[in-house]
Amino acid sequence: MKVDQLSVFLENKPGGLEDVTRILTEADINIRALSLADTSDFGILRLIVNDTDAAEAALQNQGLRIRRTPVVAVEVPDRPGGFHSIMKALSTKGINVEYTYAFVERSGENAIIIFRFDRTDEAIEVLQAEGIAILPGEKVHTL
Repeated sequence: MKVDQLSVFLENKPGGLEDVTRILTEADINIRALSLADTSDFGILRLIVNDTDAAEAALQNQGLRIRRTPVVAVEVPDRPGGFHSIMKALSTKGINVEYTYAFVERSGENAIIIFRFDRTDEAIEVLQAEGIAILPGEKVHTL
């Protein structure tokens, strides 16, 4: 029920993100979801790709610092309150969301929200008990 995510640590300068996209393009890697957070000195690019092993190798071979992190992909109806239902279930159990990002596969249908939790296995149990759909990595990597 976990999804492999790559975190790429980038110096905050022009061309840094282009380098990553060029490396992935040359390795025939398709980006499925991403998030970029920055400070004045560096950025963290979080990626879910179609082939995590190949992407990790390609980026490391170019000298980039990479970290693989397990995250959870949750499918929720694309409607008001969908995200809140997830947050309410987690909050009642004291589970902290370290970060999250989302995308919509098809407007008006379902959104997919990527979560990093402080207690991942417990979060998965809570979500499953609430009947919230958790997507396996194989599905997320091929969306």
